[in-house]
Amino acid sequence: MHSFWWFLCALHHVIWAATMLISVQAMPPEPPVRCDKNGCNLYNSYGVWGDRKDCHVQNVTYPTTEEELRLAVAYANQNKLKVKVVSQFSHTIPKLACPATSSGNSMLISTAKYNSSIEIDAKNLAVTVDAGIGLRRLIDAVEEAGLSLVAAPYWEGVSVGGLVSTGAHGSSWWGKGGAVHDHIVGLSLIVPAKQSEGFAKIVKLEPKDQIFNAAKVSLGLLGVISKVKLSLEPRFKRSIAYNFTDDAQIENIYMDHAKKYEFADITWYPSKHTSAYRYDNRVPLNASGDGTYDFLGFQSNSILISKSIRATEKTMDNGRSLGGKCTMAASVLGVKKLVANGLKNGLIFTGYPVTGSQGKMQTSGSCLYSTAADNSCAWDPRINGLFFYETTAIFPASKFGDFIRDVKKLRDLKPDNFCGVDIYNGFLIRFIRASEAYLGQPEDSVVVDFNYFRADDALTPRFNEDVWEEVEQLAFFKYGAKPHWAKNRNLAFLDVQKKYPNFNKFVAVKRQLDPQNLFSSEWSDGVVFGKEGVKSDGCALEGQCICSEDRHCSPGKGYFCTPGLVYKEARVCRYSSSSPSPFSVGSGSDKNDL
Repeated sequence: MHSFWWFLCALHHVIWAATMLISVQAMPPEPPVRCDKNGCNLYNSYGVWGDRKDCHVQNVTYPTTEEELRLAVAYANQNKLKVKVVSQFSHTIPKLACPATSSGNSMLISTAKYNSSIEIDAKNLAVTVDAGIGLRRLIDAVEEAGLSLVAAPYWEGVSVGGLVSTGAHGSSWWGKGGAVHDHIVGLSLIVPAKQSEGFAKIVKLEPKDQIFNAAKVSLGLLGVISKVKLSLEPRFKRSIAYNFTDDAQIENIYMDHAKKYEFADITWYPSKHTSAYRYDNRVPLNASGDGTYDFLGFQSNSILISKSIRATEKTMDNGRSLGGKCTMAASVLGVKKLVANGLKNGLIFTGYPVTGSQGKMQTSGSCLYSTAADNSCAWDPRINGLFFYETTAIFPASKFGDFIRDVKKLRDLKPDNFCGVDIYNGFLIRFIRASEAYLGQPEDSVVVDFNYFRADDALTPRFNEDVWEEVEQLAFFKYGAKPHWAKNRNLAFLDVQKKYPNFNKFVAVKRQLDPQNLFSSEWSDGVVFGKEGVKSDGCALEGQCICSEDRHCSPGKGYFCTPGLVYKEARVCRYSSSSPSPFSVGSGSDKNDL
């Protein structure tokens, strides 16, 4: 039976890759805000928040101009409503965008229709845009004018206001770096004001202003971003090649790699002892080639295949099939080598290097754009497709090598335990420069992202979940990594405020601009102030807490709270077919809480 599933899994990925080699259409994601006669619900792109509870608000407003945006803030201020801003695109994995538990005293402001203005200043190499403008539309407009936006995230399904406020980034230690907020040269915020000022006002900020560094990464807590001015450069091309090779030296050479290539990244597949180094630098504008980077994971997929892959992975997880997961991981890696992870010289990939304009090589998301009903983004919640966690940790560059060494120690105990992460995208390693933003990175940093299986319901434990809990705790607690603000499970944010030397400066600006806390909620406070929620049965299974008693795991299904294997201070939910752990109920083990 297991051999059948292994074959089916590999077949699915071969078919999946084949569909990506041709032009297919996709069912676009649903809007994040959906309303009926009972009010409105806000969803993230996966359709499920970290706590699996709905975000319900009484209404949403859709301004189309900056003045209408100001009036919306004024209305919220005058009526003492909790308010959050959303856009037409996907939203954060943490519940930052949810305004309040009570729908009667909250509202949403959507910038989905505030997206008309893109003003390009070619002479001064800058562009000023409405906050609701989509990233792809901005990139295309800038490229058409003979210019390029240097930094952008890899996923283009974001608004400009959303991506700068959450610290979104690409990968670079060169120039101003890979974080988009460090390319901002002007910003307009709409903030609450006195009655004599119309209850809301527009504050225009430049780098010389005292509060500019707070506003660059604001998490929506200071007010509503209305305009963003970004620096540009003359249009340029890039040449990209991947080197899939052994992972033996990754912990020693990651810095050299980042310094050698302007847009370097590394994808590490630990179960396969493989690293894919991205060789990515600028080339002259007259260099031949019109290639694109259409990242494999962001291409549209057959709904049938997405559903089948999910069903297969669930079967393997429930059946504790390491062999099945490893066969699936091997097939994924094979496909990525075959199609260069989505690089295309023309219609398909024909060989390295792939050369193309900056606008086509930095960011992608082709599953966003069509209306066909038989294809979609693989994670679309309407189709019961892929469903996963995303952990993103940001390390001081000097500490990252030691983190990799510890992960290798854990991997080497049983390499097959890491196949689950290699089914997705392994460990994606990127680079961002030190930033003056108060909630940005205070030093040159290395960012690692990894995705892994999430169960359909909150109380279902996952096969080998202790492995990912230990890696997670290694990152955030042993090595003090900072969580990406827009990603991660709740536990990643514990004591996060202690990791930012300018955190108190940010809080001071927040008190100045939003003294009534209109833009705060219990969920955003939980993230930004690093609060752990109330511990309850099963809370560790979904990262809502770190276990300190067996009941925080799932003892009835054989998952007990135990120390880590490499990081002994970690507390993880590990499967055991025998006796309870030392952290059983009544053991007095709360002293081991992290």
